[in-house]
Amino acid sequence: MSDIQHDTLQLARALIACRSVTPADAGALEIVSTRLSAAGFRCERLDRGSVSNLWARHGDSGPLVCLAGHVDVVPPGPVDEWRSDPFTPTERDGELYGRGAADMKGSVAAMVTAAERVARPGSRGSIAILLTSDEEGDAVDGTAAVVSILRERGETIDACIVGEPTSTERFGDTIKNGRRGSLNGRLRVRGQQCHIAYPERGRNPIHDAAPAIAALVSAEWDRGNEYFQPTSFQISNIHAGTGASNIIPGALDVALNFRYSPESTSQELQARVREILERHSMQFDLEWTVIGEPFLTPRGRLVDALMASVESVSGVRPTLSTSGGTSDGRFLARLAREVVEFGPLNLSIHKIDEHVRVADLGPLSMIYERTVMRFFELP
Repeated sequence: MSDIQHDTLQLARALIACRSVTPADAGALEIVSTRLSAAGFRCERLDRGSVSNLWARHGDSGPLVCLAGHVDVVPPGPVDEWRSDPFTPTERDGELYGRGAADMKGSVAAMVTAAERVARPGSRGSIAILLTSDEEGDAVDGTAAVVSILRERGETIDACIVGEPTSTERFGDTIKNGRRGSLNGRLRVRGQQCHIAYPERGRNPIHDAAPAIAALVSAEWDRGNEYFQPTSFQISNIHAGTGASNIIPGALDVALNFRYSPESTSQELQARVREILERHSMQFDLEWTVIGEPFLTPRGRLVDALMASVESVSGVRPTLSTSGGTSDGRFLARLAREVVEFGPLNLSIHKIDEHVRVADLGPLSMIYERTVMRFFELP
């Protein structure tokens, strides 16, 4: 086992042993900051409320490349269904098991060991590590807060790599160079409750809403573009009724979501939904929450450096993708000129017996290191 592989594996094991269920970091950031301080990084805690944040930088010259991620994890679920304790890192059949192994303590370990090698005397450019314990939770006091602080200071980031687990079938096969926007809506259709045997005395909000919902589901919102698939509209929950079978309910509640491409704006989508609802002559209330705006880093300095590094280390030519859910990349795109995401296989994330392939940890660290160095060298 190479020194890079061994070092990265041992750090991943130490991080997995931290019971950092969001928003706790359970000592994970202290482990990282201790190592980075020893490597000459200036480490700064930017905690907010119950959330722990670390900003560590080495060097003062440009360009600045940031490696970003999170140490918090989702709850393990039923512990008795795990083959081994979720917070006791366990190796079996070439896999490292534990909550957060793939999402994303394996990536964090690879980033830290890569950054330590990049931060050598006389190296060109600067490298930073940004870590939070608030990615799997509310995502308010974590990366978003750190980005706001850095912007207030007038700091900028030239390139940022987020260590999300992006590989789908084979390590190295996918790079996320953007993400769709996410827009949540809460619709309440107002009717009039009455006895179901006397429908003329009330108004059934389910009947009122059904044609409008059908129109929303069948609408074409946009056709996407070269990098993004078409905007998707989905309903995640519908609820009405009192629990009794002889009552027409007084209201119908609908939870809906758009995952949208840059071909649509959140304002345009909200306006089109309202127009469809008003066309169906029903009484309603509608509230919106923008979870994240879409962002994109097209082919260029960072994408090309990462693609070349992945292929040189793994032998796999990665494809570019903007699919999937939101990530902290949406916040970092407000500060960094270029943002991409790359990490290990995502097949087991958030599942029972989450795991990462041990043999991928060393190569992942090498890919991060080579990408940073290539970015420094490119014009």
